[in-house]
Amino acid sequence: MKLLGVGSPFDPTNRFQTSGILPPVVLGCTRLVIACYIFAALFYRIARSSVIDGSKSTRDSFSYFTNLTYWGLGCYFAVASAHTLAYAFRGRAPLEKWPKVLQFLHSLLYTTVITFPFLVTVVYWIILAPDESPFDTRYSAWSNISFHALNSVFAIFEVLIPRTERPPWLHIPFLLLILAGYLGVAYITKATKGFYTYSFLDPGEKGSGTVAAYVFGIVVAICVVFGIIWLIIWLRLFLCETVFGMKGEFSSRSRGGRGDGEKGEHEMLAAKELP
Repeated sequence: MKLLGVGSPFDPTNRFQTSGILPPVVLGCTRLVIACYIFAALFYRIARSSVIDGSKSTRDSFSYFTNLTYWGLGCYFAVASAHTLAYAFRGRAPLEKWPKVLQFLHSLLYTTVITFPFLVTVVYWIILAPDESPFDTRYSAWSNISFHALNSVFAIFEVLIPRTERPPWLHIPFLLLILAGYLGVAYITKATKGFYTYSFLDPGEKGSGTVAAYVFGIVVAICVVFGIIWLIIWLRLFLCETVFGMKGEFSSRSRGGRGDGEKGEHEMLAAKELP
């Protein structure tokens, strides 16, 4: 299980709930604000759709990878903020007591949060946006910035600010499995609703060879994104913890009040986890 990001004990120095520069309360509140913005954007689009087209856009929205990953972002930041604030005020995160399978799923969700948004942003602005008018109206400009640009900003926050470790390499097959599952969703949508979610998946328009090339390109792209993010996190760990000695901002209540990052248990454990 350790190769999948689930050691025993799981996350002994609370890397998921701490930062090298932000106190846990600030980190938790920042994650909460991000979660609130994401859900506000999602629910505003749902409300707008109910008024404009009788919720047709809402029913169709769950067929789009962009929207699915945005819901994933919102759920991650909401759950992460709850765990972070619980750690800040109580010294322990509920995540520590979760079953191993849920700890693994949380770790995998984190990996999707720091990889899929970049894939969405690159695919949209390079492949799809040239054929659309992303800033044609005030609403479309806000929507495209929120769903195709800010999504990567939120992901960058999770890459750079928390003390999280590098994602395990064995998460790559799970990312590919998720993408393969989405490909099935896209063609089920075509069969049941009569439209392709993304034009580059239409063999009638692009040709089956071109569609296969796009699919292969996305597979390569997610592997490249994973590798780049892995290196960035390694560099962040090396600079913060090895070069600058920033072991982390811990809760004063953690481990019997010794989690202040000076001479407590967290400090000793963190030293063993340096890259």
